[in-house]
Amino acid sequence: MSMHFSVLASGSTGNAFYVETEDSSILVDAGLSGKQMDSLFQQINRDPSKLSAILVTHEHSDHIKGLGILARKYKLPIYANEKTWKAMESSIGQIPLEQKFIFEMESVKSFGSLEVESFGVSHDAAEPMFYVFHHTGKKLVLITDTGYVSDRMKGIISNADTYIFESNHDVQMLRMGRYPWSVKRRILSDVGHVSNEDAAIAMSEVIGDRTKRIYLAHLSLDNNMKDLARMSVTQTLESQGLRVGEGFSLYDTDPKKPTELVCV
Repeated sequence: MSMHFSVLASGSTGNAFYVETEDSSILVDAGLSGKQMDSLFQQINRDPSKLSAILVTHEHSDHIKGLGILARKYKLPIYANEKTWKAMESSIGQIPLEQKFIFEMESVKSFGSLEVESFGVSHDAAEPMFYVFHHTGKKLVLITDTGYVSDRMKGIISNADTYIFESNHDVQMLRMGRYPWSVKRRILSDVGHVSNEDAAIAMSEVIGDRTKRIYLAHLSLDNNMKDLARMSVTQTLESQGLRVGEGFSLYDTDPKKPTELVCV
């Protein structure tokens, strides 16, 4: 009676997240090619054909690149809100009607004993939303692709056992980097991505007594590094009176290889 998960891939080049209980298994997003998705499942010794569902956060290509291929190959149900369905239909190819399901924002769906709560984020997509997973008193939060973390979001995600939390960029690296100013402005905006420091400030306001693991996710390939993200988040948390390693720990994610499948 436990919940296990793996961050299959996380970064600006592709995102996918897996969570399972004794009677269900869910994939959130399929942002890599069908071949790469199959390889990621092999690496955690799981069979994608056994998935209960694929949940979609939003229509950007780094979240849906392999969605259509995977769903058609294994005849898997896809869940997304109506605006996301409309925005992504031209990108994922034909999906049989019996595999298309609506999962509205700010609602809860049950997949066996796993309850999944959706909530809106601030990102430049049609209607982006992420998920909180509830199972036998455990709480797992997935939140990336948001320009800021609002008080409403904080209320929904507070005091989780585990967080997969966006730590997208270092502001100085982004400002000094090769991106055109229009792209930099978009990333820094309220509908872009949170920086290492802003992520840590938000974390400091939601971490609770039960929090044990925080995974730093969706790191920019050009404007961040694992060591830098971990250092920045650690320093900011400690400035807020929270010491990493005392009660909770930080973990890396990777754009090409999955994290270890662990119990929440």
